[in-house]
This record gives sequence, C-alpha cells and structure tokens, in this order.
Amino acid sequence: MKIAIINGTEKQGVTYRLKEIFLQSFQGSDIVEFYLPKDCPAFCVGCTNCFVRGEDTCKDYFYINAIEKSLLAADLIVMTSPAYVMHITGAMKALLDHFGYRWLPHRPAPEMFGKRAVILTQCLGAGAELSAKDIKHSLSWWGISKIGTFSSALMENIVWDKLSEKKRKHLTNKINKLARKFAKINYAKLAHTKLITKIKFELCRSIQKKVQKSGNGGLDCKYWQEHGWLGKSRPWKI
Repeated sequence: MKIAIINGTEKQGVTYRLKEIFLQSFQGSDIVEFYLPKDCPAFCVGCTNCFVRGEDTCKDYFYINAIEKSLLAADLIVMTSPAYVMHITGAMKALLDHFGYRWLPHRPAPEMFGKRAVILTQCLGAGAELSAKDIKHSLSWWGISKIGTFSSALMENIVWDKLSEKKRKHLTNKINKLARKFAKINYAKLAHTKLITKIKFELCRSIQKKVQKSGNGGLDCKYWQEHGWLGKSRPWKI
C-alpha cells in the first residue's frame, strides 16, 4: 500500500503527533512525505501558464511535479494542517493554488476519482473544521469522493506532552477510530465516486462541449477530448 502525506507545516507539534498516531495502523506501507514550505517554497503567482500552456511550464514545476507523482501513485492521500487564523497554513494554501489546473473544469487526473483521502487538522481555540473544509474543497474538485476528516480543538496547551492525560487519550482514541476505518479498506478496489462528484463533472463536461463547438477550445478542451469525456467515457469507469 502506498501513502502520500502532505504536511502543512514543518513544525512537529500536535498535528504531527496525531498524524504519527494515525500512521501506526498502516505499518509496512510505502510512505512518502512532504513538508511545507520546504518541499514547495514558492507561491503561485497566477501566471495561468498551467491552464494555457501546460503544467510543465509552471515556474515551480520541479516541486509540483514531484508532489503530483506521489499523489497519483498513492492509494491513500493524507493532508495535515494546524489552523492559522482559523484556516489552513499559508504554505498549504500556496500548494493547493498550484493545483488549480487539476480541478474538474480544467484537467482532472483520472486516477483521483478512485482514491481515498484523509484530512487531519487541529487548532488552539477555533478554526480546525474550517481548515479541514479548505482542504476538502480542493480534494473534492480534484475528483476524490472518499474523504475522511479529523478536527480537534485545544484549549489548554499547544504542546502534546503538556496536554492533560485525559485530553491525549481522547485525541488518541478519536484518531485511532478514523485510522481503523481506513485501514480495513480494500485498496485494490477503487473508491466509489459520489453522485455530487458526477454531477459536477457533467456540468464541467457541458461547458467543455460548448467550448468545443465554438472552435475556441484550448488545452483543457483537448484534454477532455483525448480522454473521451466529451463522449461516453467517464474517469470513474476505468
């Protein structure tokens, strides 16, 4: 089993500890981890090269390509982020911005429709659920339907070893419950694509068909044509 992990910070705090506890249920797996911003230190500048000319023309392609290869090869994607001002870290947002070309209206990767993902977030006070929502929004528009989330709020401390034993036990039990749920999945079988994902795909398909008829189709339209999605083929029917 292959797992790709993207950590929204290099700090090894509570979020890191929760992720390590989660991974205990997947011992023996082939795990590739990325830490932000180290493994993607640059911001998306909105040049639109990825949309118009191709993702390989992005100034940060060296970083994005390495991460995307791991994501596409993984059976399970794990995204972690503490909440900074009630949302994901700036580094995580910068990474997700780079993958705008993989959203359904553009050039979604067929592999994503059969994948599972887990999002782990925590905060001091409020914002953990909003942070999870930030990440889930992107993953769902990549085509992933099976997404598990873990969010927790800390009120007493931000250092794992200084949390009360009761709090550590509560968090451990909660994260282990999610881990067991995903550990028992048969990853040889592709994840089910939800109806809402299919509806969004069909809406994007109708847009691409209009673009095709107009004769002004660019890279995205060509991509949809090559995959047969303007016809009867669908990415969840691999």
